[in-house]
Amino acid sequence: MKTKAYISTIIFLLFAGVLTAQVTFETKVSKKKLGVNERLRVDFEMDRDGDNFTPPKFTGFRIAAGPIQSMSHVWDNGKRSFSKTYTYHLQPTAEGRFTIKQAKVEIEGQIYKTAPVTIQVTKAVDKPKDGNNADYVVSEGIHLVTEISNGNPYLNEPVTVSYKLYVKPGINVNDYRELGKPTFNNFWSQNIETRLKAQNGTYKGEPYPFVILKRYVLYPQKTGKQTIEPFSIDVQVSVPTQRRDVFGRRYETVHKTLSSGRRTVNVKALPEAGKPSDFGGAVGDFDFEVTTSKNSLDASESLEAKVQISGKGNLKLFQLPKLKLPNSLEVYEPEFKERVTTRISGMQGRISDSYTIVPQYKGKYPIPSISFSYFDPKDKQYKTLTSDEIIIDVVNGPGNTETTASNTGQTTAQKQVITTNGSQFRFLKTNANLTTIATDDFFKSNLFYGLLFVPFLFIPIILIVRRKKQAFDNDIQGNKTRTANRLAKKYLSEAKKKLGDKEAFYEVLERALHNYLRAKLSIETAEFSKEKINQLLTERNVKAETVSDFIGLLESCEFARYTPASNVTINKDYDKSVQTISQIDKQIK
Repeated sequence: MKTKAYISTIIFLLFAGVLTAQVTFETKVSKKKLGVNERLRVDFEMDRDGDNFTPPKFTGFRIAAGPIQSMSHVWDNGKRSFSKTYTYHLQPTAEGRFTIKQAKVEIEGQIYKTAPVTIQVTKAVDKPKDGNNADYVVSEGIHLVTEISNGNPYLNEPVTVSYKLYVKPGINVNDYRELGKPTFNNFWSQNIETRLKAQNGTYKGEPYPFVILKRYVLYPQKTGKQTIEPFSIDVQVSVPTQRRDVFGRRYETVHKTLSSGRRTVNVKALPEAGKPSDFGGAVGDFDFEVTTSKNSLDASESLEAKVQISGKGNLKLFQLPKLKLPNSLEVYEPEFKERVTTRISGMQGRISDSYTIVPQYKGKYPIPSISFSYFDPKDKQYKTLTSDEIIIDVVNGPGNTETTASNTGQTTAQKQVITTNGSQFRFLKTNANLTTIATDDFFKSNLFYGLLFVPFLFIPIILIVRRKKQAFDNDIQGNKTRTANRLAKKYLSEAKKKLGDKEAFYEVLERALHNYLRAKLSIETAEFSKEKINQLLTERNVKAETVSDFIGLLESCEFARYTPASNVTINKDYDKSVQTISQIDKQIK
């Protein structure tokens, strides 16, 4: 009997040990019924240390903060208790009944799950005006505001957008994180770097310190009412209350989701009255000049002619006027240079095209004056600047007779035959006074035979090179492909320099794609829409697949600035841009 009693006792103790070793893993919520404008705190708590925690999908809620992991060890009368918690702060997205489903965790090789919890979300509730209620204090004392410098700009006139966080004295902002990047549809945008520096201001007539979280300069690309979407952040703040915790502190830390509100900008179209025929979309206040590096030179020497625009305005969003030069001057493709900075007031700096010119014949050659037109939003009128005519004097070189058309400014040149009288070689001595010197027998030496036969070895090489050159020149499709590739790399040369900087790369890439379209399709910036681009490229016999690739690149530029992108993705987009522009240039008619 005693033996049976001992065995029963041991079994009972083992069973009790198993019961005491049972793992507890449960879901705790701050409330089971709340308004759509309130927040829900969810704690997934376990009494053993676990790994591979998997949260449920929070259907009907948006994660405002979390997961926040915390652990505690407590010793009470020699007994140790442990708890580990994953905390989420959820914001309801709609009214209704929603279920927080099972979470999973692995503890000592076993998988444990929580029980589902049902939450009722009702209409927005009036929050109590209680100075001791931290949520009420935050809602009344912290505000995110969108401020715009001009709500009624002209097309391509800069607008500054500032996101300001106003915080009532006594509330401490510990941290904040953005809930997505601001989006600006139908605007060209540039982020302006800001430092989080507290400034004094007023909000609804009350003194409020504020900081500028974000600042952008926008250039509207479409007329009419344009919407600036809300900017949202999640802030963690410490709020003073009259209640003390166990440590004697009177501050309570809470999370709060803030949105700046939607703003509308009414973009005015540029006036049609008085618009110059050469107007290309420039808006601002500019200076314009055409200069040359020299005005006098010899034939076959080179000079540089520069077309430059400087000032304030949408410098990155229009093209420079082109020089019109006589046909007898050899002119190379211009090199584009840009030194533009974007500040709070907008773009300022200068852009230029540098032409390399090589005259072939002696004479005087005019570089005709050209004009540049822009719209000045301050004076609300168009202005036209005209360059001076420049005369290039080619002093020495083969002569030519030229006839200049009175209207077109084009020149036809006739080469002049150069005759010699033999006096140009008088400096050469005709009597050399040669004397014999002792030397080895050169005839039949290795050097003699080498000099005799080596030239014959070059004959087949020359023939092969010549044939390859003829084949190269006759390869019309190949030459067209190479020309297209060079054009693509020219437009994308600046983007290639920015491969290490994601945001700068996609900004430059987007501008390069737009500049290419302006050059090829002769369309204004305001006409840049995916539908319009698709229509124009299709009309010019560009294949649908190529058009789709080009539009896909534009979409990548729009989204990639505000989403993560690896170096591999950036390099792929660059290579795809070179290939796509090259394909368009070969196919377009």
